[in-house]
Amino acid sequence: MGMPGVGMKEAIRVLMPEVASKIAAGEVVERPASVVKELVENSLDANATQITIEVRGGGVNLIRVVDNGAGIPSGQVELAFRRYATSKINTLADLGNIVSLGFRGEALPSIAAVAEVDILTRTADEEAGTYLEMRDGLGRGKGQRGRPPGTTIAVRNLLRNFPARLKFLKSSATENGHIATVVSQYSLAFPEVRFTLLLEGRAALRTPGSGNLRDVLLELYGLEVAQAMLEVAARDEGPPAEAMAPLPQVSGMVSPPSVARSGRGYLSFFVNRRWVNSRMLARAVEEAYHALLMAGKHPIAVINISLPPQDVDVNVHPTKTEVRFRQEGVIFSTLQRAVRGALVSGAPVPRIAAQPPPPSPRVPGPTLWAPGSIEAGPPAPPLAAPLPQASLPILRVLGQLSGSYILAEGPEGLYLIDQHAAHERVLCDRVRAQRQRQEVEVQGLLELVTIEVTARQEELLKGHGEALSGYGFALEPFGDR
Repeated sequence: MGMPGVGMKEAIRVLMPEVASKIAAGEVVERPASVVKELVENSLDANATQITIEVRGGGVNLIRVVDNGAGIPSGQVELAFRRYATSKINTLADLGNIVSLGFRGEALPSIAAVAEVDILTRTADEEAGTYLEMRDGLGRGKGQRGRPPGTTIAVRNLLRNFPARLKFLKSSATENGHIATVVSQYSLAFPEVRFTLLLEGRAALRTPGSGNLRDVLLELYGLEVAQAMLEVAARDEGPPAEAMAPLPQVSGMVSPPSVARSGRGYLSFFVNRRWVNSRMLARAVEEAYHALLMAGKHPIAVINISLPPQDVDVNVHPTKTEVRFRQEGVIFSTLQRAVRGALVSGAPVPRIAAQPPPPSPRVPGPTLWAPGSIEAGPPAPPLAAPLPQASLPILRVLGQLSGSYILAEGPEGLYLIDQHAAHERVLCDRVRAQRQRQEVEVQGLLELVTIEVTARQEELLKGHGEALSGYGFALEPFGDR
């Protein structure tokens, strides 16, 4: 017997509205973070300057978003939950001139189709707020309640009636990590907005809303990164020959080559302040760092590209995370030049400290070097599993670059040794070998070491606490944001 639709005649029929709404919801609500993204974008479109997001149970039990935006007029609250209802577009021509973050008219009805939704909203010219309960996509319990101007939306029991979808969600810590990423990205895009993120009752993120991007970077990435970041601005070189329109405007911040990460998760891109994923933009930034970063290292970047709405198509993906540019080549070259210009103008010229050649140095493996000096430090303790004898040939040390790299001459040419990475590799191999033997050496610290982590990193640590404990790391939360 063949499968339905394959070699068999099947009747074509129109889906029932409740079934069609569930399918539409699946396009928008991929996971709890999708709901947070849609609701935060609505708050930003309402010109909110304060947005608080509260999450329980990884977003399945509760997502509550509170803002001080424009609110929804009482007579339009129920209309906002109807499919294709939107205040962002009116005619077909508006699709090519979208300036808001939300526009598809699918978010609120899609969320209400897969969860219980309560809304309380008030405009500045209304005396009281309007309250509405949405159950199974239908409104009930409408009334009036006191509230300052703005909107509160509470989403409960997300996907509870859809076990097939619910089982694909990850742990609460993982889902909270995705939510933290969404809020972190929009806090970078809108530094003038004060964001507060509460995960399971604990403040995971607070931004000051000062309008200064560096203040947000301080909250997300710490003092060292925030101080080191370089400002990016498009250089006015005139449009390329193939472009008839003015160059897009590029703004933001990038890290100097001395501040890098092992993954691309610190690349944040916004188009007209809309958070997007773009391999093309990531490639443009990383090519600007060509020959400036070690292999496997990636920069930190927060880039906003401003261009006319008609030059970008934001209606590519239901979740609006992907865009299509009318002139990709112009965008690529403009961004690459802007980032490279920031690196050239903001980064200091490296200084090479010369040293007379030492007598017959032999380097059987990674050697530790003291920062700020070209004197060789004490050799690392032997590894449980010895390194191959031919890991490095005999080298002649020439000097040190930027207090971080050792320049050495070998039989095949110039060797550039990252002294910090070599140190980390020695320690990593030692601990890994001890772990394999289940003999991890643990020594309690006289004084606890306090480290700052981002909201997403905090959730990752919670999810991998047992594995880290096996390596001898005891982690405890300290203080509050």
